Amino acid sequence: MQFLASIGRILFGLLTLSVMGALADERNPTQWELKSPRPEIGVKGELGRSGELLLFSPELEGLNGYWESSYPVTGGEWVEFSALRRCENVGYPKRSCIVRIEWLGPNGESVESPHQVNPEYFGSETDQARPDFPRDQGFEVDDWIRVSDRYLVPENALAAVVQLHLRWAPGGMAEWKDISLLKSVAPTERKVTLAAVHTKLSGVEKTPDGNRQLLVPLIDAAAAEGADLIVLPELLTCRGMRKDYVDLAETIPGPSTEFFGKIAKKHDLYLVAGLLERDGPLIYNVAVLMGPSGEVVGKYRKVTLPREEIAKGIAPGNDYPVFQTRFGMLGMMVCYDVFFPEVARNLAMKGAEVIALPIWGGNPRLAAARCAENGIFLVSSTYTNHEANWMKTAVWDREGNWLSHAQEWDTVVVHEVDLNRPTIWTGLGDFQARIAREAPVHAE
Repeated sequence: MQFLASIGRILFGLLTLSVMGALADERNPTQWELKSPRPEIGVKGELGRSGELLLFSPELEGLNGYWESSYPVTGGEWVEFSALRRCENVGYPKRSCIVRIEWLGPNGESVESPHQVNPEYFGSETDQARPDFPRDQGFEVDDWIRVSDRYLVPENALAAVVQLHLRWAPGGMAEWKDISLLKSVAPTERKVTLAAVHTKLSGVEKTPDGNRQLLVPLIDAAAAEGADLIVLPELLTCRGMRKDYVDLAETIPGPSTEFFGKIAKKHDLYLVAGLLERDGPLIYNVAVLMGPSGEVVGKYRKVTLPREEIAKGIAPGNDYPVFQTRFGMLGMMVCYDVFFPEVARNLAMKGAEVIALPIWGGNPRLAAARCAENGIFLVSSTYTNHEANWMKTAVWDREGNWLSHAQEWDTVVVHEVDLNRPTIWTGLGDFQARIAREAPVHAE
């Protein structure tokens, strides 16, 4: 047995050397070495016919191995990492087949991050540069996924140590190719102006159309401030009505989407409206996204229903759609959804950068938690009195802070954010980029 183990170690060493030698040519001068956190949990690796780096995991739990190489870098420059990844028999590729980049100084030491951190937590605006995790950018061809991101090299860094992982995937395989870390330019700003309406909808005419009309001057006001996205309240055609609100449900598309679609087109922006949808015998509490073309971009059916809506026979949704807009990826929640972490997490894992929240009322601490735990911007529109210690009509940042919040009735909150500016936390680095790589797998 000891003889076989020795032979195995020799073969492993020969494999590593052969891969390093095979890749050390003019086409790809980088040398790669097969490693693992501990030898007993390593995976197998080999070189593909066209230079691909392959990793294979035995049918065992908890294994973790990776190819590692070091790239020379220059402090203060922007670089772009890029690679193509393909997996087989891997349940959660975003978690198991990942890239890790660590920035090191001349003696292999940690260096200071080039990004400012929030001093609110530890009193300092600086921190060490933490490892980065490039994001999945979408499919290319033949099941290959592009993994890439741009980074500002820390001032004192001389090396970027890149690891290509296969971990926690019994019987799985990961394949990497077209790997590069090249000089680049700073990403352009991706600014978006987010807005929300704060109103009680307390007009004289208690009809759905009366409520819709009350929102027009507020939408106009937000549009005049350059809003790209305006969020309206929940169940806006039902607020203040004397009849059972279930009787006010409408089809989508329907009267309200036609009404708000014209306004969205007029102002060349996106509108999110909280409505009550009828689909055959079923009724849903929904958030509807109207686009600049005036058409329905999509809708989200409220997944988590409170007891009152269940008693009325409202049906829950079962999907978490995310929509590509001109400014980025948008998700939607409705009211009670904010009390549960799963809804925002599912939207964030699907790529949502901003979440719109029409909400009757709710706990602002939970709204802040949804922002911080998912690295998203939140835009909420509520009927709650702004003087109460309860839900706010606000634009929230990725840490759960109000960037702007309503302080008077029948006003709008408007705030510009840059979706390309990372939020860096002390000790954590870019937490938003880490979520998909490290979040727990949902139990069935």
